[in-house]
Amino acid sequence: MDQKEPKNLILELTLDFAVSVILYTEELEAKRKFVLANQLLKSGTSIGANVREAQNTESKADFIHKFKIAAKEVEETEYWLLLCQKTPSYPDPSQLQKSLTSIKKIISKIIISSKSKSK
Repeated sequence: MDQKEPKNLILELTLDFAVSVILYTEELEAKRKFVLANQLLKSGTSIGANVREAQNTESKADFIHKFKIAAKEVEETEYWLLLCQKTPSYPDPSQLQKSLTSIKKIISKIIISSKSKSK
């Protein structure tokens, strides 16, 4: 019998978000907005990288630490997207902002529940 591995929602969401960030930054680069594209690309893809890294940590404290790093990357990414939103010549980032809000809530809940379980 072929058993499927259970889905990990936050891994899926952050991977999909990273792909969307890549596509959005390609739009920015086409408009020659290289500096902001680079900043957004780094922070936006780092969220998923830290979440993925957290899946194989050696301790609960390290797991929480990786998610806290991911939360910081969410904050930075929010800033860059807000800057894009407020700049008239930039493509609309509203779909990315919506996805990021969902990711932020889930990461926050994971950190809170992991802290309470480690007590």
